[in-house]
Amino acid sequence: MSPLAGALAGCAALAALCWLLSVATREASWVDRLWSIAPPLYVGWFAWSHPDTRLLVMTGLAALWGARLTYNFARKGGYAAGGEDYRWRELRGKMSGIQWQLFNLFFIASYQNGLLLLLTLPAWVASRHAAPLGGLDAVAAALFLAFLAGETVADQQQWRFQEDKKARRARRQAVEHEFLTTGLFRYSRHPNFFCEIAMWWSFYLFSVGAGAGWLNPSILGPALLTLLFHGSTAFTEKITLRKYPAYAAYQATVSRLVPLPPKRGHT
Repeated sequence: MSPLAGALAGCAALAALCWLLSVATREASWVDRLWSIAPPLYVGWFAWSHPDTRLLVMTGLAALWGARLTYNFARKGGYAAGGEDYRWRELRGKMSGIQWQLFNLFFIASYQNGLLLLLTLPAWVASRHAAPLGGLDAVAAALFLAFLAGETVADQQQWRFQEDKKARRARRQAVEHEFLTTGLFRYSRHPNFFCEIAMWWSFYLFSVGAGAGWLNPSILGPALLTLLFHGSTAFTEKITLRKYPAYAAYQATVSRLVPLPPKRGHT
């Protein structure tokens, strides 16, 4: 079995497992629980099939990404029973039973597992080319680490804000701000999402550095991830705006994804 065929078989098995578990537990977040685990395994699989320096670097970067994201997801209760993403509950309430199960099967379980594999295709593409490590690989690694650091900072700022808000409510103290607008969130409403997208575009550069050219099949992963985040971010903000009408003023002055200086009127 070729490395790609093996990865495809593993992806199909994970998609089926996620769907079966979601039906059995009535929770749709099983793909979310695999999100930080499956990509490092795919990259490691491609590296094992073709162990060269570039693939080992890519494996190390994917492992760092996976370890950090797994930790952040775990501390928010994502692996606990009942830790379903609130957006799935929101969508379930808008659909009939059959509509939800079709959406669950084809989009949540199948499409998203497929996307996780597509994100790692630069490793498979790199394994099929023999160009030596070069400047573009160094740029790709530096960018990946920079965006990883940015996402870490953004997630930590969000975590501290939410924990402080929770503690204030537990003490029955007033909560001055319902959503975070300081730190990195002063320049982007979702700096962690921006960094996540940018990391996988950086990862794609390794396939170019390997000699596959600027337009190769592995571009599909980061392109689809970008589209997914744009859609999911719009849906997330719709829910946030319904909960907190003041969010509209934040939307009007701060960039949605790409960090930019805030417009006049935001402090």
